[in-house]
This record gives sequence, C-alpha cells and structure tokens, in this order.
Amino acid sequence: MPDNALEAVGLHRAFGSVPAVDDVSFVLPEGGSLGIVGESGSGKTTTARIVVGLERADAGEVRVRGRARATGGGGRAGRLARAREVQMVFQDPYLSLDPRTSVEQVLRETLRLHFPGTDHDRRVRELLDQVGLGTRAADARPRQLSGGQRQRVAIARALAVEPAVLVLDEAVAALDVSVQAQILNLLADIREQTRIGYLFITHDLGVVRRVTDDVIVMRRGRVVEAGRTSEVLAAPGHPYTRLLLESVPRPGWDPAAIAAARRAL
Repeated sequence: MPDNALEAVGLHRAFGSVPAVDDVSFVLPEGGSLGIVGESGSGKTTTARIVVGLERADAGEVRVRGRARATGGGGRAGRLARAREVQMVFQDPYLSLDPRTSVEQVLRETLRLHFPGTDHDRRVRELLDQVGLGTRAADARPRQLSGGQRQRVAIARALAVEPAVLVLDEAVAALDVSVQAQILNLLADIREQTRIGYLFITHDLGVVRRVTDDVIVMRRGRVVEAGRTSEVLAAPGHPYTRLLLESVPRPGWDPAAIAAARRAL
C-alpha cells in the first residue's frame, strides 16, 4: 500500500461572504495522479493555490508525506523547505520564466538555492534529458523556444527540487493538441521514473481521462463527486458531472440543451 504524497483535510477558504473552497478533502498517493475538474469559479484553482502555499486556508490542513504543511514562518530556510515539498507548473510558462535568463541559468539558479555544493553540471544535464530537451537547448532564452519547449523548461525547473507533489494548473491548455500529447506522455514517463505525485487542475476531461488515476469534481467550492477516473467518467453519479461530460462537443451535440440543463442545476 503506497504512502500518501498529499492529503487535504477539510479545506475552507472564503473571499468575503463567498465560499471559494468549502470543506474540500482528498488524498493523493505517492506516485499517483489526481485530477480536480470543474468550470471557472468551481474552486479548483483556489484549492491548488492552498496546496502550493499561495493562498492560506481559513480552516483545514494540508499534509505532505504525512506531515502538516507549514503555511509560513521559518524565514528563507522555511520557504525553501516548503518549495521542496510541492511545486507548481502554470498554464503559461513564459510568464514564469525570466526572458533574460537561459535555460541552463534557470536550472542552475534553482539548484544553487536548494542544493548548494552538489554537482550542478551533472544535474542540469540530467534534467534536460529528463524533459526531452537535451543540452542544445541549454543556452536558449524563453523567446527562442516554442510553447511546448518552454513548458518542458518549467517542468524541469520544478523537478530540480525533487518535490513530493507537482501541481499542474491547466498546464497543457495553451498548447496545440499534438504538443499537449507530447507533454502528457512526458509527464507519464516522469511519474513512472520518479514516483512523484501529480495534482492536475483542469477543465479538460480528455486530459483527466488520459493522465489521472482518480478524479474529484468541484462545483461552487464543494466536491460533488469523487472516485476512480475510469468509473466516474463512465458512469457519473452527480448531475453536474454528467453535464460536464455532455458539454464536450461531439456529433449531435446540442449547446442549447446543455445551457438549459446548466440553468436547471
């Protein structure tokens, strides 16, 4: 039985009188892949930001490898320790990469902060190979790379700190379909090699179907359905989950009927 890489227990977060996250709990086993799906405003991104530490929960707890995740304090050493627990890859890697900094410099700076005194030359080569870039990309700046290559750099930088959990917030949504497939295949290979846990935040049920073991469905801040991905998508038990599935365009798709069903929920 694998240990849990991540546990969220009774998370709550409100903005004024509006509950963005309302009693959300889930478990991500070591080496597992969990999807959180829902439309805009469902609370999925706020949940991810609480897990990473970019938002503070009003109540509840996040545990990484069985230990409560600190929400602050500890100075620089505390911030670095928290970063080594959970890393995040965003939808647009260009915004999270310094346009003046080469790929190699990005990775070296991350390694210098977290693992001073180690062989950075060897580790940089390993990371570039791991994400399928190779040393030819080492001197490139972000503007010289394609969207898919920039996302590979963002993944390599996250992996450099050897986290227990990688949170991917719509991480392939901005990529062409063929590039999406390449990145998802890459992530599957990395998970098999490293036993890292993935938390996918997405509205794309195709991504969920392809890369997750388990899924939770969120609506208006609450979890309305949870289970094995294959089972939830094959036989959804909640009307909202059925609505999400029916909203995927296909032959015979009726947008007006979908809109009416959404209003009726």
